[in-house]
Amino acid sequence: MSAPTTTAPAASAPPVGRRGGAGPAAPPRGRRRTPLLLLLPAAVILIPLVAYPIYQLGLLSVLDFGQAQASGGVPTRFVGLDNYRGILTDQQFWTVLAQTVGFAAFCVVATLVVGAALAVLLTRIGRTARLVLTTASMAAWAAPAMTGSTVWSFLFDTNLGLVNDVLVKLGLSGFHEYNWFYDKWTAFLIVGAVVVWHSYPFVMVTLYAGINAIPAEILEAASLDGANTWTTFRRVTAPMLRPILTIVVIQSVIWDFKVFTQIYVMTTGGGIAGQNLVLNVYAYQKAFASSQYGLGAAIGVIMLLILVIPTALYIRTLRRTGNEL
Repeated sequence: MSAPTTTAPAASAPPVGRRGGAGPAAPPRGRRRTPLLLLLPAAVILIPLVAYPIYQLGLLSVLDFGQAQASGGVPTRFVGLDNYRGILTDQQFWTVLAQTVGFAAFCVVATLVVGAALAVLLTRIGRTARLVLTTASMAAWAAPAMTGSTVWSFLFDTNLGLVNDVLVKLGLSGFHEYNWFYDKWTAFLIVGAVVVWHSYPFVMVTLYAGINAIPAEILEAASLDGANTWTTFRRVTAPMLRPILTIVVIQSVIWDFKVFTQIYVMTTGGGIAGQNLVLNVYAYQKAFASSQYGLGAAIGVIMLLILVIPTALYIRTLRRTGNEL
């Protein structure tokens, strides 16, 4: 009697991807549509809320629209790109643009330095001190910009300010009734400090979460190799936090480029002779103080086009680092 023959099972072919190569099979079309369907209700609400104001801003920027047109006494007239030509040929616009870029750069760098330093500090202090620091930072973050700006304005008030009073009591009589907002750069420095005070908690919390996600073995190895805190952060922590740092920096650029409340409140609408103007305040003055709504809208469109660049980088970074975050 012959032995039964056994046939080896045929090896299963590897799954074929969409392009014919080996790889995981593509999910069914219905599953690919599920995220889009889940986002649809929010899109139905958010897209009109964003698209309609942008449309109105762009429409207003190509019209001759002032107080007379707003009151209905004079018909609105289409002027095409005249508002943009008027803005781009105005030397004050370029001065304000340069101030805006410089001010935003200072705020971004200072916010990143303060937030990163405190994030590292949170990993080094005890539980009680960490709770106190986090609570104080969250209070600064939660404070409305109007409230924070008003409080800081009182601190540096010429006659009743606590800062002047303390400096005079320390023997610095030159600060008696000193006006901190008279000098252009001093005013920018104080307003920048307020912006950093409002912004650093986001950077601190984000980086602290990123640091906690780093395996402890890596940090211990750096410590055993003799690296101090600064070297560890520069050579180990910062490279591993690069995706998070990129997102934080881009977000800070977007936020600080369009600062309005702190400048407007603390410098009383842009400082002496407009020396502390930034683009948002400049657009407000053109639109409402001068009743040139078309020019103000043109400045708004220019700001929008400028911010499209960091916004696109932000979205691209999110897509590329999504798995790492």
